[in-house]
Amino acid sequence: MRRVGAGPGPERDLVVQAGKAALAAWVAWALAGWWLDAPMAFVAPWVAVVLVESTVYRSLAHGLQQLAAITVGTVVATLVALLLDSTMVTMALVLPAVLLLGNWRRLGSQGVYAATGALFVLTGGPVTVTSSAARIAEAGFGAVVGVVLNALIRPPVYLRDARSALQYAAQEAQELLDAVADGLAVGEWSGEAAREWHERALRLSHLVDRAPSAIGWSRESMRVNPRRPRERTPPSRSEAYDDVLAVLDYVTVHTAGVTRTVWETTSSGKGARPPAEITRAYADFLHHTSHAIRLYGRARLAPGGRDGRAEEQVREAAEELHRTLDAFRRRLPDAIHDDPDALVTYGTLLAQAHRLTEQLVHD
Repeated sequence: MRRVGAGPGPERDLVVQAGKAALAAWVAWALAGWWLDAPMAFVAPWVAVVLVESTVYRSLAHGLQQLAAITVGTVVATLVALLLDSTMVTMALVLPAVLLLGNWRRLGSQGVYAATGALFVLTGGPVTVTSSAARIAEAGFGAVVGVVLNALIRPPVYLRDARSALQYAAQEAQELLDAVADGLAVGEWSGEAAREWHERALRLSHLVDRAPSAIGWSRESMRVNPRRPRERTPPSRSEAYDDVLAVLDYVTVHTAGVTRTVWETTSSGKGARPPAEITRAYADFLHHTSHAIRLYGRARLAPGGRDGRAEEQVREAAEELHRTLDAFRRRLPDAIHDDPDALVTYGTLLAQAHRLTEQLVHD
């Protein structure tokens, strides 16, 4: 609750969605149960509350699927109950059938409501065509209430969440690169420090892996969303997020490779420590990489879209990154010419560094 009061964020969005779901149930009951005095009024608020979904598009899609599932379950249960005139026998026959029907891919995650609709019919008193039709009608009314309120009252938009996820991942990448660079520059690091760097690199990988999900929510939240024109979000924002994600993927792979090499060198006895000349050159490259990532994130994740000045700074940083990479490449063969294994190891890191640099330059 402190975070809700502090400013916009996921916590405030969650509170708003909970309030909207409660309001949808109240409105559906007030109209169907209190004003219209419908015979099966409880169905309307039940459907309304579950259809205040995380995006307007999802509310609409799930509303149609849920209504179709409820209709299928209700119709099947009603027909069989009227034919057999035995609730127990009908339930034994109908439930397996509607549960199988609920797995139809077109019903998606809402297929289970076919069985729920059938149970409402079979456990709600005498089965009649009129009562079953009322259930379907009230389910449709509740779906309309839930979808409409979700669309009209502060419909959720997750562009901020995607930007926050990418910003957090980029910040962690910068801090980790600087930490590794500082350790390599002085040439003194322990196995424990190297292990911690590698664990942070693995956590960074998890952060980056979660970012596509946040981007997907962002795109979905803009579909059939009446708030979209007022968000003033550049059309290219989604593409910018994809670009940042691609760069962070390269950063993750590169950083994990660097930290694994350092850790194995210090703790596993798989090779001698690289010469100070190499580690300092590579530390310089990592520092410049961190600086380039910082500028790149600032340019691509700015709230107002791309910044021309920031883009120019990214190009300058990428050119400097190229120069430090060239310096490292020139020093590498002479520094470890008598150690083929080390040449293979650091040659691999050099190739990764080159790909990362090219990604920043051309993106």
